[in-house]
Amino acid sequence: MAYDAHTSAAKSISARCAVITLSDTRSQQTDSSGRRIRELLTADGHSVAHSEILPDDPVKLADALDQLLHDPDVDVILTNGGTGVSRRDSTIAVVESRLTLPLPGFGELFRMLSWNEIGSGAMLSRAVGGVARDKLLFAMPGSTKAVELAMTKLILPELRHLLFELRK
Repeated sequence: MAYDAHTSAAKSISARCAVITLSDTRSQQTDSSGRRIRELLTADGHSVAHSEILPDDPVKLADALDQLLHDPDVDVILTNGGTGVSRRDSTIAVVESRLTLPLPGFGELFRMLSWNEIGSGAMLSRAVGGVARDKLLFAMPGSTKAVELAMTKLILPELRHLLFELRK
């Protein structure tokens, strides 16, 4: 099947997504990044099956990911926050430990695109994505501009196609 046929067949796919914000300080009222991810997903025809805010705690994140990876009503897990270099930023180690098929291009392209917006600070991002238990799992930085960049330039343009490939 040619790429155009893949794209055509994938157009009808609607992802069921989980959004996790990792922050020691954000609340439902101040979580602009999680809110923006949810807005972008629904505007693109996807649904949000689960959304929560967790502290930057690797055990709590691991538990949440394990539950969502076993949830038949979730196709995609999108995290934001905890991808930097501070001691509290533990998201990447937990996410990477669950990936069975990393998509290194996601992090590479995210940093390249970030370079155009913030310059050398882009190297501080450890954004990562891939497949875990036949689901998509992406870890994005916590800033609203960063999640908007990752969602609009990388994740949403390929989300249906990625799910189409996973469901073959």
